[in-house]
Amino acid sequence: MGRYSRSFKALWSGEVISEFAGASGAIVNGLLLFELTGSREWMGAMWLLYFVPSLLLQGASAPFLNYVAKEVILRRVQLIRACAYILPLAGLLWDANLAIIVGLISLQLTLGLLAPIYASLSFAILPVICADEELVDANGLLDGTLRLMGFLAPSITAGFVAFLPLPTMYIVSASLFLISFFVLSAVKLPATSKKIAVWTKRFWFNELKIGFRVFLNIPILVRLSFLSATVQFAVGATMVVSIPFIRTELGGAQWEYALFSAAFPLGYVLGTVLLRVVVKREWLMYIGLIGGGFSFVLLFFVQSTEVAWLCELFGGIAFPFFNAQSAAIFQRLAPKERLAQLSAVRLLFLRASMPLGIVFATLSAPFLSIRAVYVCVGLLIIVPGLVYLHRVLKKPVTT
Repeated sequence: MGRYSRSFKALWSGEVISEFAGASGAIVNGLLLFELTGSREWMGAMWLLYFVPSLLLQGASAPFLNYVAKEVILRRVQLIRACAYILPLAGLLWDANLAIIVGLISLQLTLGLLAPIYASLSFAILPVICADEELVDANGLLDGTLRLMGFLAPSITAGFVAFLPLPTMYIVSASLFLISFFVLSAVKLPATSKKIAVWTKRFWFNELKIGFRVFLNIPILVRLSFLSATVQFAVGATMVVSIPFIRTELGGAQWEYALFSAAFPLGYVLGTVLLRVVVKREWLMYIGLIGGGFSFVLLFFVQSTEVAWLCELFGGIAFPFFNAQSAAIFQRLAPKERLAQLSAVRLLFLRASMPLGIVFATLSAPFLSIRAVYVCVGLLIIVPGLVYLHRVLKKPVTT
């Protein structure tokens, strides 16, 4: 960490705190809703409420992201998130199931609307506060430590759930988002003279056209975004089926689901460590993608929670080899003056894929078993990964 700028350290710290708060809150939200409804369809509906409205806001906001004070918006997002966690807490204190569900719905809507703006601006800030040669390692470090929080949060949350009332976790999440708000105050970006006096409908439409045209005219950005979208489709589907898979299919307890959720981020941290010591190659990026997809397919054969943990661990180790390198390639090749907007376009494709995965897993309930869902989403990742790996290996070696 010593070689990175003070702004990167502040961004890293703020995101780590935020990720712990969000991951812990998501575990509690899912368990609370499943205990109230016992329904796979309700799980799908909850995540659709998170993703679908955010796509509309993201499409509308993308043209303006080049012209905002990015570090200021990041802080404001964290403040709103902190306030939003009070909503389900109020329902729990009221002790009314309807109030709890309304609070969860309101929280999901708020988090979903804010997430794409936060992620787009954070992605665009990174090349500004890091040197070009640091980008792969910086992306890997940031992504890996965020996944570490995803590992720690379920484990710690499992302990809290076992011994403390649920309202405690909502208070913890709200407090952590507030701390992140203050930590992000140390992120400083160079002053810019790029100002827009009036945000008109014509300005918005012109900027939207330019952003999509630039994005589509750089094929490698489109390809990497498509491959990342297949992963997000799989993530969306597993949001619906993971709790029923552990709790119903394998007969696991709540703490066993928490450890299942923790296994992937733990593997991701290990994969990030491995990424820092290997030579970065394009073929290795696709190997990571294929390995991650294979981890989903393996769950079809699993008969115990312990083996399910190992599959998630393996997937976590594999995916950083694709994610960190593909993110760095995008940040390098996208025009710097439009990086915030193009990152929003990229994220739009990724986030659109997640609700599609949720819809797929939800609507396929009468036709596909949970295990079959894992096979389908795994193959969706593996097949294009194999195609592009084959293309890379066929390239003539240059000296």
